[in-house]
Amino acid sequence: MMTRSERIACLRVVIGLALAAPLVCVIPEAQAAAPSFPNITLSIGGGGGGDKVSVAMQLLFALTVLSLAPAILLMLTSFTRIVIVLSLLRHAIGTQQMPPNQIIIGLALFLTVFIMTPVWQTINRDALTPYYEDQISGEEAMSLAAAPIKAFMLKQTREKDLALFVRIAKEKRPEKAEEIPLTVVIPAFVISELKTAFQIGFLLYMPFFIIDIVVSSILLSMGMMMLPPVMMSLPFKLLLFVLVDGWNLIVGSLVQSFH
Repeated sequence: MMTRSERIACLRVVIGLALAAPLVCVIPEAQAAAPSFPNITLSIGGGGGGDKVSVAMQLLFALTVLSLAPAILLMLTSFTRIVIVLSLLRHAIGTQQMPPNQIIIGLALFLTVFIMTPVWQTINRDALTPYYEDQISGEEAMSLAAAPIKAFMLKQTREKDLALFVRIAKEKRPEKAEEIPLTVVIPAFVISELKTAFQIGFLLYMPFFIIDIVVSSILLSMGMMMLPPVMMSLPFKLLLFVLVDGWNLIVGSLVQSFH
């Protein structure tokens, strides 16, 4: 006969085996029901032959251009001059954040597209379309695409700025401006655009500066020294800007300055 303790130990063993039996049956079923993932293989195909690059290389080139697009937009187009002039105009009026930065940048982008459209049309006609039709090689397409942009930049660049970077680069003095490399034309174009933008901004500041001086003198003569002159002159500056149709004049002058 088993003692009380032995009967309790046997009962524990039986209960343990009874609880473990379903798990032993479920685990193989769960392993069998586990989903299997297919093998994924990535491969890059070769080009079609000749000068036509492969699809993978075209995708790589497109991603590279997209990553450099902000720098290209800022440095090689009319965007720099336009956005600086519009920002200086806002500060001259004294409206702080009106119009907002998003409006200024958006207007500068659309004006840039409007001004640069003839250049981009020339690039598409002379470089991109012949390249996609296998009429020219990639090197020829790059050369033909750079020519209109270079001509646009040279038209807006001062000779003094070109001479500065030609001297710094220790290049031979070219007989024609078209012979200057892009590495020299781009920085010369940028500092020329900055100078032109600040010149236009100075001319925009003058009428609003005169209004500030007049309002300050009137307040001082009336003994109202505690009243901020900027707050009093703002309505008069806005009235002047609206009466002369300022946006029409400024945008028209900016666009005409590139022709």
